[in-house]
Amino acid sequence: MTRELTCIGCPMGCSITVEVGRAVADGVERDVALSVKGNTCGIGKKYAEQEIAAPMRMVTSTAITAGGIPVPVKTASSVPKGSIFDVMKDIKSARPVLPVRIGDVIVENAADTGVAVIATKDVSA
Repeated sequence: MTRELTCIGCPMGCSITVEVGRAVADGVERDVALSVKGNTCGIGKKYAEQEIAAPMRMVTSTAITAGGIPVPVKTASSVPKGSIFDVMKDIKSARPVLPVRIGDVIVENAADTGVAVIATKDVSA
């Protein structure tokens, strides 16, 4: 099977063609990239391999304080694509207390991914 991807690893946005196969690792059968073509840098190859095996995404959103003031937030690192809605539920239920500083942890372990949600802006009353 072949998949066409647009790389999001850098501003180039390369069109990448990935030949996809199946492999067993740790007793689990999953898709793997057999070949990657069209990338102009190593970032594209790494992105394509990750996207086929286990897609990951950064999540950005806004948490609302108890007083209704929005606080921009993001995950500290990428989370599994299938966990995005659960991460968003955790962000929606979070109620940060002001003042909030850039890098403050808003959600400790979003959707049990091991990834924190952090503030991306200083916000005070």
